[in-house]
Amino acid sequence: MEELTLDLDIPQQLGDEVDPAAEDTQQVTALEEGQVVDYITGKAIKETPKEKVRQRIARALVHEHGIDPHDMARDFPVTVSAEDAPRKRTKKADIAVFESGAPHTTANLRRVVVCKPEPKRGKNVVKLREPEDAQKDLDELKELLGNEDRPACADGMWTDGVDFFFLKKVIGGFGAAFEDRSDWEVADGTIGSRTVASHQRLRRADPEMLKTSFRRCHNYIHGNEGMSKDAAFWQFLYLLFAKTYDERVSRGTGRGRFRTGLKEMFEEGGRAAISARVKELFEDVKHEYKGVFKPTDEITLSDRALAFIVSELAPYDLSGTDIDAKGIAYQELVGTNLRGDRGQYFTPRGAVNLMVEILDPQEDETVLDPTCGTGGFLQATLNHLHHTWQKAEGTYGFPDTDEQRERFRDRLQVYADKHLFGSDFDPSLVRATTMNIMTLAETTGNVFHMDSLAFPRGHLPGVELARKAIPLGKAVDVLLTNPPFGADIPVSDESVLGSFREGIARSWGRNKETGELEASATSQPGSMAPEQLFIQRAIEWVKPGGRMGIVLPNGILSNPGPTDEAIRRYILEHCWVLASVELPVETFIVDANVNILTTLLFLKRKTDQEVRNHRLGTEKPYPVFMAVAEKVGFDRRGADLYKREPNGDIVVETTVEMERLRIRGKEVTRPLTRSRPVIDNDLPVIAEKYREFRVKHPVPGVEPRMGAEAGA
Repeated sequence: MEELTLDLDIPQQLGDEVDPAAEDTQQVTALEEGQVVDYITGKAIKETPKEKVRQRIARALVHEHGIDPHDMARDFPVTVSAEDAPRKRTKKADIAVFESGAPHTTANLRRVVVCKPEPKRGKNVVKLREPEDAQKDLDELKELLGNEDRPACADGMWTDGVDFFFLKKVIGGFGAAFEDRSDWEVADGTIGSRTVASHQRLRRADPEMLKTSFRRCHNYIHGNEGMSKDAAFWQFLYLLFAKTYDERVSRGTGRGRFRTGLKEMFEEGGRAAISARVKELFEDVKHEYKGVFKPTDEITLSDRALAFIVSELAPYDLSGTDIDAKGIAYQELVGTNLRGDRGQYFTPRGAVNLMVEILDPQEDETVLDPTCGTGGFLQATLNHLHHTWQKAEGTYGFPDTDEQRERFRDRLQVYADKHLFGSDFDPSLVRATTMNIMTLAETTGNVFHMDSLAFPRGHLPGVELARKAIPLGKAVDVLLTNPPFGADIPVSDESVLGSFREGIARSWGRNKETGELEASATSQPGSMAPEQLFIQRAIEWVKPGGRMGIVLPNGILSNPGPTDEAIRRYILEHCWVLASVELPVETFIVDANVNILTTLLFLKRKTDQEVRNHRLGTEKPYPVFMAVAEKVGFDRRGADLYKREPNGDIVVETTVEMERLRIRGKEVTRPLTRSRPVIDNDLPVIAEKYREFRVKHPVPGVEPRMGAEAGA
C-alpha cells in the first residue's frame, strides 16, 4: 500500500482559481485495466458483462438479505445429473450460499444463484419474461438445486440483471418439485436453520437493486402492457405512492394491503386478490391527498402487471431505506421520463450535492427551489439534514438503528411540512416532486404550481398559497435553483417583464463619451432569456442575509456585452459573492444532451444598509472562493471515470463500510472492508476545500437577526 498526501492552495482573492486535481489522504492500490474488486472475495477480477450482474447481486445479498460474505462463494462446483443421463457431471453455481459459519461444502449448500450478462437493449425497453417463457434457463437452475438427495439446498435465483426468477424446491412423496416464487423467503436467524419468518418482514433496499426494481416495474408496464413510456411512468408512481402510504398507515399493525404472498402472483385468483387490495388502497390515497390526485386518476393495469409491480416493491421497507438510495432511484427513473422541452435540464446529482453542501441548510431554515423540476435540490436538502443529524450523534457512515430511523423520519416530516418549498410551471413536474417528497419524508411538503417569474402575480393555482407561505424577501433562508436556459425560450410577456424593468430588464449600452455602462431612457427590450430574469427573482426571494445557489451558463459571468455586464453589476450591488465553481461540459451532456458550459454561483443577499454602502463605494474588499472542476466522475458518454496511476492503472481505495447483518439470529453492525476503484470527481474535493476556506474567511456581511427583518 502506498499512502498519498496532496494539498491544494486555497485562493483568497477574487479571480484566483483552484484546480482540484487531488484528493484527501487515503490508502490506495491499483487495478489493471478492465478489472474490478470482487465483492465476495475482495480480489481483483476481470469485469465482464456477466461479472457486473454477479457483483450487483452479491452486494444485494449482503445489504438486503443480511448474508455474510464469508458464507458465499463464487463459481462453486456442484455435481448434477439429469434423469436421462446415467453419468454425473459438474456445473458451477455463480454464487453459492452456505449455512452461516459452516464450511463451504455441498452438504452445507443452502441457496444457489445463476447470473447471466445483461441483455443489450440500446434505447429499447426489454420485455420482461414470465417463468413459463424461461423454462430453458430455469432448467439450469433446477439442476444446481438438485433433487431429494440435497433437501437443504432449497432456494434458487436466475437473473441477467433484467429478468429475475426464483425457485423453491419442495420435497414431497414423489420427489422434488420446483415452485415459482416472487422472491426468496427471509430467514429469521441462521440461513438453513429452517426457522423462516413471514415473507412480510420488510428489508432495507440496496441502492443499485432499488434502481433495478424501479426500472423493472416501469419496463414491465411499458413493455408488457403496451402503454406509452409516459403512461407507464405515472402508473408506476401511483403504485409507489400507494406503497409509501400503506407503510405509514399500517405501521405497527401487522400486514398492510400492499403485499403479496410468495406464490400469489402466479395464480389467477391470487392476482385478482392483489389487484382488489391495491386498488382499494389507491382510492384511500386519492381521498387522503386530494391536492395531489384527481378523482379521475385510476390504476388501469391488468391484474398480472399489478401483481408483478406489487411483488417487486412489497418486500422493501421504503420508510427504513436510506433516503439517498430512494432519491437516487426515483430521480433516475423520473429524469428519463419527464425531460421537458422548455430548457428543463435536470441538474446532475454531483452538482446538486455540491450546492447543498456549500449552502449547508439548517433544520430551522426555509429552503426554496422556484424551478424544482423533479425535486432534486429538495431531495438533497432532506438527505443533507439526515447526514447532519447522524454526524451530530457520531453515527455518520453507520446504518441507522430502528430508534434513529423512526426519530429521523419524524424530524424530516416536520421539516418538509414547515420549511421545504418548491414550485414549477409544469404541472407534471409539480406532481412528480410532490411524490418524491412523499417517498422520502412521508409527507407531500409544499410544492406549488405557478410561474415563479410572474410571482407574486399569475393565474396558476399555486400562487395564492405561495404568497402566504413564501413572500418575496421575507421567508426564504436558502434558495437553490437551476433555471431554464436559452434564447430559444425567451420571456416576452410584459406582465412578467414589467416586474423587472427597474432591475435587469432594461436596454443597456455604453455612453459614447465616457464608455460607462448606462440604461437607455427611450427603449426597453421586448424579451429576455429566462435565466437572466431568474437571477433577479432569486435575489428578491431570499430575505436579507439569506443564501442562494444558482446554475448559470458561463456567458452571463464572462461575456463582455453591456447586458451581461449590467447583470454582473446587479449581482455585486445586491449580494455578497460567496463562491463560484465552473463545471466541465460533460456535466450536462449526459443528463440533458446539452453541450453547454455552466457555473455554480453562490450568493448572500445584502441588507439595505449594505446595498447603500456598495453604492457609496464604502464597501471593503473581501475574499471569494473560486474553483474549476475538471472532472465530475463520468465522461461524455456517461461512463464512470476513474483516477489512474502514472502508468495508467486504475487507482483503488480500501474503505471500511459499516454493514448491518443478521448473524446467527442476531442483528449486528460490523465493519466490512471493501476495495473499489476511485471515481475521478472533483466536486467532493471542492466542497471540502470550501469548508476549509470558510474557517479562514468567515462569510461576509452581517448575519440576519432572529425574528426581525435584517434589512429594516
